[in-house]
Amino acid sequence: MPEALVYMLDRPSHWTIRVRSRILGVMEAPDPFPPSDPLGEALHFLRMNGAYYCRSELTAPWGFTLPPMPGYLWFHVVTSGRLWLETGAEEGGWIQLGDLALVPHGDGHVLCSEPGAPAPGILDLEREAVSDRYEILRHGEGGAPTSLICGAVRFEHPAAGNLIEILPATIHIEGSNSPRLEWMQSILRLMASEACELRPGGEAVITRLGDILVIQAIRAWMESDPAAQTGWLGALQDPQIGRAISHIHRDPARNWTVASLAHELAMSRSAFAARFTDLVGEPVMSYVARWRMQVAVAALKDEGATVGQLADRLGYRSEAAFSRAFKRVIGVSPGAIRRSAGEEERGLIAAAAG
Repeated sequence: MPEALVYMLDRPSHWTIRVRSRILGVMEAPDPFPPSDPLGEALHFLRMNGAYYCRSELTAPWGFTLPPMPGYLWFHVVTSGRLWLETGAEEGGWIQLGDLALVPHGDGHVLCSEPGAPAPGILDLEREAVSDRYEILRHGEGGAPTSLICGAVRFEHPAAGNLIEILPATIHIEGSNSPRLEWMQSILRLMASEACELRPGGEAVITRLGDILVIQAIRAWMESDPAAQTGWLGALQDPQIGRAISHIHRDPARNWTVASLAHELAMSRSAFAARFTDLVGEPVMSYVARWRMQVAVAALKDEGATVGQLADRLGYRSEAAFSRAFKRVIGVSPGAIRRSAGEEERGLIAAAAG
């Protein structure tokens, strides 16, 4: 396996930023997101783990290909010049100075100075390792300069997965010409300043700014794209169904029924069940079961939780009952998920190596 692959995924666990707080059970006070703001609560779950950052100094003609990384989100910030972005799912487009581009599903894609420029795999290019998770790439043939900051990040909480999976293949925020996005220019200037001269604590600053950029970009997309008003996102913004989803997320162990959730919303059972299915796209009790198992998967991977612990936390009467429900929803046993946790990243590395 090429040593160059190490920089993305195959790191000791102490190299990875992880939020180790328990993700199961009822949220405790103080609570910044009351049930009246389920969408804000979903955005709150976009905490980024396993981040990699790279500052690139490029001169035309230049290009490189980033490998597919399922489960990761790529972001690209242009701090000088411009670039051409191509993904397999959509036509290419220009990303200008001051713009931000997201590739939410980790698809392989090409960045280059112009369409058709040679684009070798980034793993084949020489890079300078500044720290465990931060590198500098210098590449090109001496022409017009471009500089950018790239990041590959992963979201661990299951609520984040629900949100990321419905985002488009790419999100392009044109921040340079919009007064409403002045916030982005301020963040970009600070990020560029930190990237040019990595001072003590600079890596942490860039990481936090990357978190803010990605969340703000998703918010900007939600405000401008009609697709954000439908499906799961649209349901979160519904005054009643959004509250129901928030209740389910906050207390997965509660013995939820259609009747109990309808009571929380002062709705009839039939009206609530029909509206939930219409907005979310699945029946309410199917969503409850799937949410519980998503939370369980995250706990198996991140905490190494046992079947007994999960059965207790999620309100099942026995380990056997939990295991049967888990396999019915996920398709494999809890033990298979726990055993595969360490193998998953190695599989991503092999996929990246081709």
